[in-house]
Amino acid sequence: MNSYESIFKEMGESARAASIVLQQLPEKRINEVLCAIADALVQHSEQILTANHMDMDSARGVVPDTMLDRLLLSKERINQMAEGVRQVATLESPVGSVMETITRPNGLTIEKRAVPFGVIGIIFEARPNVTIDAGVLCLKTANATILRGGKEAFHTNQIIVSIMRNTLETLGITPDAIQLVEVLDRDMVGVLLHQREYIDVIIPRGGA
Repeated sequence: MNSYESIFKEMGESARAASIVLQQLPEKRINEVLCAIADALVQHSEQILTANHMDMDSARGVVPDTMLDRLLLSKERINQMAEGVRQVATLESPVGSVMETITRPNGLTIEKRAVPFGVIGIIFEARPNVTIDAGVLCLKTANATILRGGKEAFHTNQIIVSIMRNTLETLGITPDAIQLVEVLDRDMVGVLLHQREYIDVIIPRGGA
């Protein structure tokens, strides 16, 4: 087992355990967590902006202006991110909803219900808002998530994920429900894609 595989083994095992915890939480509790995360984003906006300035300084002159705009955060954008989290909290969870009902000739009724995947891996470009969106949507649907964002947003992603994890821990929920891959080597992506033992589905969003 190489070093990358051992990293994902540890992350995967803890994410799997966290997913079981999330699936046992009532929807009301999950919504409380989401609202707390939204509040924490606003409360720690200065820390987020400091980290974002570091990423912006490193990215200027290296990446296209369009990517710089996606990477840039402001207090207004952080407030918008927080409001988006609150909106997710108001949505009805799809978990447990009946997707299809079949009645057999013998009278037996079979229902197809929506259930959590378990652990979701998400690979996305340097857009800090996606870090929040991905983590929050996975929480809403009782899935643990392992995030791998673009290296240009590394410091911003670190602080955002840290805020989400700290909020979970403060509320007595395992922070391993949300994890960030902090190794920036692109080879790590290939290893992530092969973690079938721990990750139930991989979602690529934009560039890696």
